[in-house]
Amino acid sequence: MDWEQQVAQVWAGDVDAPGFVDRMAALAEICPAGDGSGLFELAGAHDSTGHPEEAVPRYEEALRRGLTGVRRREAAVQLASSYRNLGRPADGAQLLRAELERTSDDLDDAVRAFLALCLADAGREREALGVALGALAPHVPRYRRSLAAYAEELAR
Repeated sequence: MDWEQQVAQVWAGDVDAPGFVDRMAALAEICPAGDGSGLFELAGAHDSTGHPEEAVPRYEEALRRGLTGVRRREAAVQLASSYRNLGRPADGAQLLRAELERTSDDLDDAVRAFLALCLADAGREREALGVALGALAPHVPRYRRSLAAYAEELAR
């Protein structure tokens, strides 16, 4: 079984089971990629077990090491969420704004959703509402143009 399959197998288990983080830590140690994938998975394990303070430095290091692809985008979302959970919503918002400028893919709506949460926690509720409505607008069959315009106005 290759490394990716082993990671998927650990994630398919119960994250609340004893040893979950230890199993992921062991896999992170033997990660064949030098891009931070192992650290990202370990950070996610810490996050999923309610320890964002353990996750943050691992996400940050994974991103510094050049994490790419969908894992890079997921790391940005998960790190921003952890920042928010640790009382650093402005850091999360800054990270996600940069992520939206960096690239676009099928995770754009997730990035915007977590950006809205960070903005709301930072006391920028109107802007958060604008970001959230802007993410929703393309999915609304009617009133799309009006909703997008209102969202843009709120987000300013």
